[in-house]
Amino acid sequence: MRPLPRDTIADRLERLDALDAVAEPLQDGARRLVPQGSAAKDLLSGTWLGHPLHPLLTDVVVGTWASAALLDLAGGEGAEQAAEDLIGVGILAALPTALSGLSDWADVRGGPRRVGLVHALGNTTALVLHVASWRARRRGRHQEGLGLSAAGMLVAGCSAWLGGHLSFGRGIGVNQTAFESPPEDWTPVADDSDVADGSLVHVVADRTDVLLVRSGGELHAMLDRCSHRGCSLADGSLEDDVVTCPCHGSRFALDGTLVRGPATAPQPSLEVRVAEGKIEVRRPAA
Repeated sequence: MRPLPRDTIADRLERLDALDAVAEPLQDGARRLVPQGSAAKDLLSGTWLGHPLHPLLTDVVVGTWASAALLDLAGGEGAEQAAEDLIGVGILAALPTALSGLSDWADVRGGPRRVGLVHALGNTTALVLHVASWRARRRGRHQEGLGLSAAGMLVAGCSAWLGGHLSFGRGIGVNQTAFESPPEDWTPVADDSDVADGSLVHVVADRTDVLLVRSGGELHAMLDRCSHRGCSLADGSLEDDVVTCPCHGSRFALDGTLVRGPATAPQPSLEVRVAEGKIEVRRPAA
């Protein structure tokens, strides 16, 4: 069965280049608001958490609003006040959620950037509707509040579907090295003389992209595709035994340890040796 909604909606949004007129200046503003290499960027990216922060925060917003909707349906003593309180919590949680999403969106291009823009517009609309619902409830206009929050949940659900497309259909926020399979046996990838001290060299080990680094005469190897968005680390830079990704500035120590985001996962390292003038790599032993 074909995923018809994705074919007719998300894929068409990805091809709608008219959205770039809005996305480009907004993305430039997002990068100025949350600069690469800043503590705020790492915080909002989820570098400290080990995975993106945005999906976790969306659960708070959607969860509180959905719970309020269930109370509206169930009714009963105290349900109106509890629903109002839950909507208020969701509104408060929406600000850090939006900031974390904006920070992630600043790093995407092309079709996903266009879908992300519509996703953000949908979330903003849902937030405005829930703010209006909360105000109506506070003023005693309960039926009006019910209608506004129901409309807000409908919009939020559609927007969440687009967010799912970005995460699961396009892999935005997914560890780009998660499905790599480096060879288990020692595999020659280059001559020892091909890797000069202080250089970053891309090689292939049994269809796996690998980065070779020689620093102070010692060889190091890690997967070459950055865990953040899949850029080649070999095109980056090496300074003080730290490799910096050329695309979004994520930094990794030579053993793959994550030094700075926006990446949230370390870079898998490989065992490396020189045998008969050949550099060989393999997956680390379990």
